[in-house]
Amino acid sequence: MSEFAVRPEAIQDAVVAALGDKLRRIDIALGEVTVQVSQADYLAAMQTLRDAPGCRFDQLIDLCGMDYSAYRDGQWDGARFCVVSHLLSMELNQRLRVKVFCADDDLPVVDSVNGVWAAANWFEREAFDLYGIVFEGHNDLRRILTDYGFVGHPFRKDFPLSGHVEMRYDAERQRVVYEPVTIEPRDITPRIIREDKYGAGV
Repeated sequence: MSEFAVRPEAIQDAVVAALGDKLRRIDIALGEVTVQVSQADYLAAMQTLRDAPGCRFDQLIDLCGMDYSAYRDGQWDGARFCVVSHLLSMELNQRLRVKVFCADDDLPVVDSVNGVWAAANWFEREAFDLYGIVFEGHNDLRRILTDYGFVGHPFRKDFPLSGHVEMRYDAERQRVVYEPVTIEPRDITPRIIREDKYGAGV
C-alpha cells in the first residue's frame, strides 16, 4: 500500500457514516474494504458513495456479474447472482468494492448506475450479456460480446461448455447459418499418470 493511501479503517469509518442504514455489511480483507448493500438501496447508496464528503468515489473502474451457484461446492445458501463494482476516489486516493445481490434468481435485476458513472454503460451490458443480469434504467441494454441470436448467458455456471448452437457459413445460401451443436460433450477426461522420472533421459 502506498504511504499516501488512506488506511482501510478510515475508509470503513467514512463509508459507515455516509451509508448509515443502507449498509448491510462491511469487511476489510487484504487491505481492501468491501461493502454490501441491498438491491432496494443500491442506486441511492452508489450516489451517496460518489457525493459524500468522506467518500468522493468519482470513478467506477470496474463492474462485473458473478454467479454463486457453485460457490463452496454448491453449499452457498444466499442469492445466486451478484453485481460487484470497484470504485476509486482520485481526490481522496481511496478504493472501495461494492456488492449487491439480486433478490430473484430466475430474473436477476438491479438498478443501473449508468446515470451515476457513465463508465457503467459497457460494464453493465457485459454483465447482462454474460450473466443475464438486467440493469433497470439502462438506456441501451443489449448484448455486447455475443451475437444477437445467441442463446443463453455463457458465464452462468449451468451454461454447457459446448454451447447450444454452432454457426457456419453456408456456401449455397451465401450466409451464416445456425445449427444445433454437433460435438458431443466430454464428461470424463482421462487422467494421465507418468513415471516419476518420465522424460528425464531426453
